[in-house]
Formats: sequence, C-alpha cells, structure tokens
Amino acid sequence: MPFDPMEIVRIAIEAGQAIMHVYESSERIDVQTKDDDSPLTKADLAAHHVIIKGLASIDPHTPIVSEEGRVGNPVDNGESWLVDPLDGTKEFIKRNGMFTVNIARMKREGDRWKPTFGVVHAPVTQTTWFGGESTPAKRINDSISKTISVNKKPSKPIQLVASGSHRAERDERFAEQIGGHDLVRMGSSLKACVVADGSADLYPRFGPTSCWDIAAAHAVVESSGGFVLGPDCQSLDYDLVEDVLNPYFLVTCSTDWNDIWAQNQN
Repeated sequence: MPFDPMEIVRIAIEAGQAIMHVYESSERIDVQTKDDDSPLTKADLAAHHVIIKGLASIDPHTPIVSEEGRVGNPVDNGESWLVDPLDGTKEFIKRNGMFTVNIARMKREGDRWKPTFGVVHAPVTQTTWFGGESTPAKRINDSISKTISVNKKPSKPIQLVASGSHRAERDERFAEQIGGHDLVRMGSSLKACVVADGSADLYPRFGPTSCWDIAAAHAVVESSGGFVLGPDCQSLDYDLVEDVLNPYFLVTCSTDWNDIWAQNQN
C-alpha cells in the first residue's frame, strides 16, 4: 500500500473540521444549486480543498476524482482516489448532523473500478470508520480505536436502515418481504457504516446515488465481513469516468436476503 491509512484518516478529520467551522457558524448557510440540481455550500468546497491538498501531498501521482472537481485523469492510471467531501449536503443544511466525509482508494479492473480502502468520517460525532483489502475494519470514537465486524447472524428483529429523505413504494415492498424488522432512518454513508460495525443488518438503496456516495463505505463494509451488492447480487463496481451514477445496491451483513433483493429489481 503506497500510503499510511492513518494519514487518510487524518485528512478526513481535517476536512471534517473545515465543515464544522461552517456548520457551527451563526451565519445562515448559503446554498448554491449545481447543474444536476444538487446543493452546494461553502462547507463542500472547504472540505474539497483540504482533501485535495492533503492527498496531493502524500500521493502526488494518483488522480483524484471528487464530487467537486478532478485532479488528473483516472483513465491514465490503474488507481485513483474517489472523494465526496461532504456526503449528505441536504442533512448538513438541515443541521441534523447526519453527514460524512468519504475518501476511497479505487483500483481499475478493465473499464470498471472497485474500492480497495475507504475512510468515512462523521464530523458531528467525531466518529471515523475505515478499512480495506489490507486494512482491518475499525471505528474510532473518542480517540478509541476498535476493530469492527458485521453481525454474523442477523438481529431479531432485523435492523433495517433507510434514508431519512428518500423512501418509495419499492422500499416498502422490500421491507415487508424480509419480515419482522425495526426501521432506522439516517442520512449519508452512515447507513452503510452502521452495517459495517454491527449496529444494523442491511441497507437497501432503491434510488439515485453516485460512485463517491458509497465507495468509501463499501471498502469498510467488505473489510468488516459484509457485502455491497449490485442488482445482480454481485459485488457492486463503479464507473469514475463516463457514468458516475450507481445502480440500485444492497449493503448487508449476510446473503440471506439475496433472493428477495433479486426479485425486487424489476
């Protein structure tokens, strides 16, 4: 691994500090609208600049694909960084605390990409999840680092995590089919992280997301023994260049629900 995982954790935490500077300000949060109608704030840009500077200082030759801009061209390289400086901008604007900083290391396989390492940092709770192919999954909270893993056996009732702002008929149907469950709502990539650390069992996503929304958490989930599956029940892969939008995906501690997941793709 050409980088120290804790250096990436440090960069994510510094980006979180830049976000919190705006979040805790008494000033009204100014919101711009990007071309895709998604919101953009000063905090998104501040975190972006911190991450770009930090990654360039420790790994100057690897391209960076960020939601807020690119450095270099991933097509020219077998590896790339994939960044969402502020995942959950809508949650940030609502000031509900459910937003994260996402940094993933990606490896190209043909014309597709897969995450090999990821860091997800929640600035409000000062909690960080990280892990990858060569890095055991861990969660840091209150300066205490703990190795994490998904639930080896699903909870009873099943702990189903869902978006706080996106839920449709297909979500309701899937939830009904899995049987008895508790529904927990939250924002951003936190939904995948709580599966990774065993706080929840599964997170189905029937809705639009981009590659940078989930790739970092994907690495953590797989490192903790879980799965991030596409519509075909195979490990989700990504396009960083042409079509950054993901298909539907399932973050899960078990393959127990694969048949139900597959049945809900039509």
